[in-house]
Amino acid sequence: MKNFREKADLIWQVADLLRGDYKQSDYGKVILPMTVLRRLDCVLAPTKEKVLNNLPKVASLKDNAKDIALNKIAGFNFHNKSQFDFQKLVADPNNIAVNLRNYINGFSASAREIIEYFSFDDQIDRLDDPRADILFRVVKAFKEIDLSDMISMEMGYVFEELIRRFSEQSNETAGEHFTPREVIRLMVNILFNEDRKMLTQEGIVKTLYDPACGTGGMLSVAEDYIKEFNRKAELKVFGQEINPESYAICKSDMLIKGQNPSYIKFGNTFTVDGLEDEKFDYMLSNPPFGVDWKKAEKTIKTEAEKKGMSGRFGAGLPRINDGSLLFLQHMISKMKPSGTRIGIVFNGSPLFTGAAESGESNIRRWIIENDWLETIIALPDQLFYNTGISTYIWVVTNKKNTERRGRIQLINATGVKDEELLKEGKLGFNRFWQKMDRSLGNKRKKIAENGNEKGIGFITQLYGNFEENEFVKIYPNEFFGYWRVTVEQPLKENGKVIKTKGKPKPDTSLRDYENIPFLKKDKDGKLVPQTIEEYFEREVKPHLPEAWIDESKTKVGYEINFTKYFYEFKPLRSLEEIKADILALEEQNIESVKTILE
Repeated sequence: MKNFREKADLIWQVADLLRGDYKQSDYGKVILPMTVLRRLDCVLAPTKEKVLNNLPKVASLKDNAKDIALNKIAGFNFHNKSQFDFQKLVADPNNIAVNLRNYINGFSASAREIIEYFSFDDQIDRLDDPRADILFRVVKAFKEIDLSDMISMEMGYVFEELIRRFSEQSNETAGEHFTPREVIRLMVNILFNEDRKMLTQEGIVKTLYDPACGTGGMLSVAEDYIKEFNRKAELKVFGQEINPESYAICKSDMLIKGQNPSYIKFGNTFTVDGLEDEKFDYMLSNPPFGVDWKKAEKTIKTEAEKKGMSGRFGAGLPRINDGSLLFLQHMISKMKPSGTRIGIVFNGSPLFTGAAESGESNIRRWIIENDWLETIIALPDQLFYNTGISTYIWVVTNKKNTERRGRIQLINATGVKDEELLKEGKLGFNRFWQKMDRSLGNKRKKIAENGNEKGIGFITQLYGNFEENEFVKIYPNEFFGYWRVTVEQPLKENGKVIKTKGKPKPDTSLRDYENIPFLKKDKDGKLVPQTIEEYFEREVKPHLPEAWIDESKTKVGYEINFTKYFYEFKPLRSLEEIKADILALEEQNIESVKTILE
């Protein structure tokens, strides 16, 4: 991955040419489209002359047939029929703006549209203005950067690193949580693990969708995985992206990889579903953490009210400042009846936010009671570029295998326990993460990618084995449900209970609430169902003999308290141990002082 860092640094250095004429926050308006153009230029270079030589031969063909013929000659789903490339552009500095536009217009429509989403034509005017006069220098600088040796994965890192830096310059980091490639590879491993045998079939064709596809990292890694696994398999990738620059970068990558660029849609997934009639075999996504959906509120609420469960958001609406579970509902609406598998990255909020019968709780209830939630994997912190928070992979599917039906697997892959063992000298390495050689923003950790003893291989084994151990808990679906009951006590005056229509009047100042789990542990530690009544008689009545439950106010809730399930009590150190440590430190300090004085 050294190559990616070198290229990103070289491109970033070009941004210095813009200093004084552009605000740092606007550097991306030039650097990103120029990077895409240079990438396309390098990719087409080996066949460019052949395309130009064949222009007279295809001149009589209709436009559509002409494009197909030239694309075939170029070796991609796009071509450029302009006489110019970066080499020829810098050979004529006096006409750089005119020639650059000629070069851009020479791309076939699918590629030209990509540049249009950057609104780059405005930047050409600005760069060529006599007051700036830096267009030629920018083009010349990019000509010196060779991007022909970059694989798709590395280019993805380059773009994401550039966008991260530009975001930092403008303090615009909200929603820009790019998914590290090793996290995507883990998600892909998990997503396809149950279908490995089926995916070996010759000529198999499957579909994959990401509703917040960004620069296309998830789509690319998934496609590469399938090709490594089965060269004759075909994975058709689909996506939608709201950010125009990210959309353009994603579409350019799909063009280069030979995917159908029309499968990538632009726009807000919540308000306009660009792939409304499509269903998919697999879905992957890392939607922005804590994304505000205020701008789409009217559209979403209208759909929820009018369509109910026949629409996308019938299960419930989360709080306005976190639309994570809206993305998951949208993805569930695109599951095939024959079976679909979903992998999505969330922060901790969707696990437990919201009281009983709130929007979030109702969504969790809908997913769990339909037996769609298969696995949740807690990841190490400090994995992402723009946030150090803890994150979780949710695996959701409507085709659980027999042993997983009615149960949910929780995997603690944080590596916290391993760090404790390392400090105690009981372990040689952390099985879940390792420190980065160099931090990338907030990303200070990475998941190991080779071998089965740690990292991706180890976590995938924990998932596939489906056995309880120190890192894995497996619970029945009902374990996560509870009743929220209202406990009342009688209002009294002078020690006497006040009654209304023969019933005790509740004292609102004494009103309390209890969360009663659907399940309890029996004397053998086995989870068994319980009723509200038996819990009340066992846990409340002995302490509040006059209390009762207002059944009209009982609500049903679902939450996943991940940390609680893996909590291990550790007794406090004795005073003697603490005293011994203090005395040892004091003795050490005394010896250090003696050494200095001597």
